[in-house]
Amino acid sequence: MQKRTFLLITIIMSMTFVQCASSQFSNYVTRKTDKLYDGEKEVRFISFNIPNLHYVEDYLPFEGTNPWRLPNEYEIRDGLKSIKQLGGKVTRIYVLSVKRAEDSPDIIRHVEGPGQFNEEAFKTLDLVMKVANEEGVRVIIPFVDNWHWWGGPKEYAAFRGKEKEAFWTDKEVIEDFKKTINFLVNRKNSYTGVTYKEDKALFAWETGNELEAPFSWTKEIAAYVKSLDNNHLLVEGIRGKELTQEALEDINLDILSTHHYGDPKFSLEAIDKNQKVAKGKKPYFVGEYGIIPTPKIREITDKIINDGLAGGMIWSLRPRVRSGGFYHHYEYNNVESYRFPGFASGDWYDEKAVLEIAREKAFQIDGLPQEQMPIPETPVMLDIKNVGLISWQGSTGAQSYSLERKEEYVNDWIVLEANADDSKYQYRPLFNDKTAEFGKRYFYRINAKNESGASGYSMTVGPIEVTEKMIVDEMENFEEVFQKEGELKLLVSEDIRKAKEDRSRLTGSNGSYVIYQIPGNALKIQVDYFVSKPDSGISLLKGSSMADLEEFTPGKEVFSFAKNDYGFFDAVRLTDNISNEGTKFLKVKLNDGVQISRIEITYKK
Repeated sequence: MQKRTFLLITIIMSMTFVQCASSQFSNYVTRKTDKLYDGEKEVRFISFNIPNLHYVEDYLPFEGTNPWRLPNEYEIRDGLKSIKQLGGKVTRIYVLSVKRAEDSPDIIRHVEGPGQFNEEAFKTLDLVMKVANEEGVRVIIPFVDNWHWWGGPKEYAAFRGKEKEAFWTDKEVIEDFKKTINFLVNRKNSYTGVTYKEDKALFAWETGNELEAPFSWTKEIAAYVKSLDNNHLLVEGIRGKELTQEALEDINLDILSTHHYGDPKFSLEAIDKNQKVAKGKKPYFVGEYGIIPTPKIREITDKIINDGLAGGMIWSLRPRVRSGGFYHHYEYNNVESYRFPGFASGDWYDEKAVLEIAREKAFQIDGLPQEQMPIPETPVMLDIKNVGLISWQGSTGAQSYSLERKEEYVNDWIVLEANADDSKYQYRPLFNDKTAEFGKRYFYRINAKNESGASGYSMTVGPIEVTEKMIVDEMENFEEVFQKEGELKLLVSEDIRKAKEDRSRLTGSNGSYVIYQIPGNALKIQVDYFVSKPDSGISLLKGSSMADLEEFTPGKEVFSFAKNDYGFFDAVRLTDNISNEGTKFLKVKLNDGVQISRIEITYKK
């Protein structure tokens, strides 16, 4: 019996050690008057919000009809590694989602009703905290959103058949919201076994995102959070741009925060005023800023550093996608979300410059020289079914990749693309091997590169036998086009959100067209396009020569969203599996109101 007891104690101690050893944190973040501390070391930060670190609102493949999904560990780790390599110490996620009346059954939400929670969604948040401990990046978690995007006050009130404003005053609805807080604060992480209230990777709780709450509500919620968790600090999450005396005096609100968009002049004035009000009383940081000209982002960041604020968080960073490439989210003012470390495909919103400013300032706020970027880790080559559809899982901090191929039974590798880019395309394959030869079998591998060096090579994928090849036109330019006519225009940012974040589309006036010449016999034709005006469409013609082009009727699929906040265009896919031999040309005629997304032509020898 004694031996059994000793063995059990040993196992428990070992498990506890493993949990502790997986965390890079020894202390909770604390405050003394207007400063934050990690142990005896003051904590200041320049970083980014990652709104979809725990819950994705932007999964928008062409054929998709539900943009919501839960991220996996690869995506979460890429986001947190990005913050780390940017010099950040903390990131702020978005809120817990709440079921909306118009949600389709396939949409997962964190809160499904009063005291009803989706375990799968919370396990993903558990995974965020596990990885945060391992990567050494802390997380701010806001409880609820003021806005309707992810569900919030309106939805909590609707659970009880009440109007939105009841969320702030109705005892029953407030108690429902407290159930959510209690569930999360006392939740035991399904991966680490550590409760959230004991997790040192939690930087702070936040009452919510940009709340328009009466202070009576804030006061009650702040007291409730503190009654459950005295280990962690609490941020007041208000919409206002100015701090209030009530928040300064409330003993349960530890950190004050404001968000600043619009005219940078007014933002700078408000930040200056707020810091003077908070100085010597409570820590103050800018929880969101950005979507302004790049020099003004630098100016606000310098203001944060020079005036002694606790920190600032730029809006927003999005991580990589498990199937290759990045998540994307168009904001406004012609600005997209940022992708670390910044790419030429983001030059239209100055992506690389903004990320370079953020990294420079993240070290400057600590009075440290900027560290050299780490060499990227080895990327992962994904399975290849067709040499026209090649993708890989990228590496955090990688600027480009060397994609290589070798023939079966041949020792030498050749470089297919010395500077392959995983940022250019959204939610589809990243590379088409146009030089592969029919009848041969190939292996593929890839490594990642940045200014510091190159990673090792991925595991090889193959052999892949070349029985089919592809023409793939992403509508970036007219390089794949044999002939064109009419008023054609390549789109980048216009209608980008409605077009599922597709940043390379082709539109044209009625009767305009493009023609493709096929260097073999066509097997399959696929044309993807968005309908920006009702009843718009395209016509397809095919033939063995330019002289005998005939119109045909392909198969048609329409991918429509239910009622949504962004007004997504219908996505239409035309497909023709060609049974007759000798199709060498494809003509695509556009009508006004059509935006072509991508054309694939599969052919054999």
